[in-house]
Amino acid sequence: MTIHYLEIVTPDIGAVCATYERVHGLSFGPALPALGQARVAQLPGGGRLGVRSPLSAEEGPIVRAYLRVADVDAAARAAEASGAVIALPSTELAGEGKIAIFIQGGIQHGVWQPPE
Repeated sequence: MTIHYLEIVTPDIGAVCATYERVHGLSFGPALPALGQARVAQLPGGGRLGVRSPLSAEEGPIVRAYLRVADVDAAARAAEASGAVIALPSTELAGEGKIAIFIQGGIQHGVWQPPE
């Protein structure tokens, strides 16, 4: 199991990026449209950390981990069969692969299938 993407949603992107740069030595790039205008830094070990603003008034600050999977659709079905609620069904992100989000135990969980 590998964390493919760690997402931080915050109204204060600049401060969060600056803190991660100072504390962890990360370097964030410019906003990426395919990732909701997230500024993204590479993590040691191959994962990425994205920091973005909420995409709607209903989306509050959150930290969400996306675990790498071979098949997003199968992972979402398995989660749903285990009692999870699908919050975002399998969705293609241009050039980034496919993601899905499910809620279980009051926590949002993400799965990510990198592009082939």
